Amino acid sequence: MSRKIAGPEIERLVQLLSRLPGLGPRSARKAVLSLLKRRNDLLLPLSDALQQAVEKISECPVCGNLDTVSPCSVCSDPRRDQSLIVVVEEVGDLWALERANIVSARYHVLGGHLSPLDGIGPEQLNVANLLARAAASEVKEILLALNATVEGQSTAHYISDQLAATDVTVSRLAQGVPIGGELDYLDDGTLAAAFKARRKL
Repeated sequence: MSRKIAGPEIERLVQLLSRLPGLGPRSARKAVLSLLKRRNDLLLPLSDALQQAVEKISECPVCGNLDTVSPCSVCSDPRRDQSLIVVVEEVGDLWALERANIVSARYHVLGGHLSPLDGIGPEQLNVANLLARAAASEVKEILLALNATVEGQSTAHYISDQLAATDVTVSRLAQGVPIGGELDYLDDGTLAAAFKARRKL
């Protein structure tokens, strides 16, 4: 039987933080102790930032991104390529592509991937809105930048089938050998994908 070593407020902080990805109970306790030790320069500003996030951040009704303006900064940027929509599973994927600074297009966040075993079908994802956006005259290409998992592949196939009747070009991110990767360390699936996606030099 474990003894109580902290009050309910501290225990609640630990429980809430331990729900975050990558933080278990032990890591959450360390984080809480660090926050409490640095109350004025860390805990209070964090509390204020979280309150502002609750009040000001919302999901973009167009693409599903998170921002303080609606539509979001990406959708509102007139310099972006209006003919290309990059489809991603989560907002974190959108942020990763933006960090890489390789494309200046519009995005569409699905909010996950198809997973029948978990009860996630097309209705639970932001697919209907994507199909509506694809019907716009300025849209010429939909780039499916989904994760290279079984669920990501099946989601890509489903969306591709749904867009088959439109005039929009559907493309996928290339898959295969990563830059700096050694063949001996790659799994069979990656090697097979690289072999199928080979191109002439």
